[in-house]
Amino acid sequence: MRYLRLFFISFLLFYASAGFSQEQFDSPFKSDLNANDVKTVLKAVADWQIKTPLTHHLADWTNGALYAGMVDWAGIAGDDSYFEWLKKIAEKNQWTYYKHENPLRKYHADDYCVGQLYVELYRKYHEKRMITPIKLYFRSIVMAPATGDLKFVNTKDYWSTQRWSWCDALFMAPTVWAKMYTETHDKKFQKFMYQEYKASTDYLYDKDEHLYFRDSNYFTRKEANGEKVFWGRGNGWVFAGLPIIIRELPPKYREKEYFVTIFKDMAAKLVSIQQPDGSWHASLLDPASYPVPEMSCTSFFVFGLAWGIDNGYLDSEKYLPAVVNGLN
Repeated sequence: MRYLRLFFISFLLFYASAGFSQEQFDSPFKSDLNANDVKTVLKAVADWQIKTPLTHHLADWTNGALYAGMVDWAGIAGDDSYFEWLKKIAEKNQWTYYKHENPLRKYHADDYCVGQLYVELYRKYHEKRMITPIKLYFRSIVMAPATGDLKFVNTKDYWSTQRWSWCDALFMAPTVWAKMYTETHDKKFQKFMYQEYKASTDYLYDKDEHLYFRDSNYFTRKEANGEKVFWGRGNGWVFAGLPIIIRELPPKYREKEYFVTIFKDMAAKLVSIQQPDGSWHASLLDPASYPVPEMSCTSFFVFGLAWGIDNGYLDSEKYLPAVVNGLN
């Protein structure tokens, strides 16, 4: 099932590379779901992206998500040119986070999603300068953490105390903190990651439905069918972030089971609401009101389920049919 990992990489590449025309999508690629055919498409996408200028700031979260896929691809492509392309981007960024025009955004999770790339390049090249700026940045956060509550109010002043108060942040931020702990062995990073993740989960996670509200603005909203509002892609970010966090945590880390339990509970819920065609929709509990399959959350969920099977966290007999259905 190694090709399932490639499928997630391809999603991250496609997610940030949405400039393909329909004519380009009609190209003569095979639709077979095997490693060689998936890699053929991945190479085409990666090569296209390298030739196509990025339209957002190089350290913006949209590109941070792209890099997370591209650096995984670089590791299996057998061609260091992909690493070199990523390294040039990191050099332009000076190995630091997105310094937003709003100076109050010190704590904003989106602004350091790009740190995932720096850690992976450090693992490739072993140059400490690649993670030093993020390390110093994280230490400044640990020394003076945000003190605001988790109520989501999208105003300029709010960002000065911004914590992980929207569910997407649980992909953007803790993945970087977990990786930085692995490389620095700074237990303050690990402690901060767990404490903030738990605070966000205590606030946003519905323990009855085993899904995350997007933010506090959705606590009392209802869909047309009367169900709670759980956004597909937002839960996709959470579910795809958990494997990254879990694989970075040491086997004997006492809180590792906390993340594994959330992952397993979400997996069971997601399989129970998968649509007959293998997809999930923008609203997880009211797909009829949003009839078009939502490809980003579907890709995230397929990746997470496949990873869980591959790594022994999910039972193959129960979950593999959902993975295959989702891929198809």
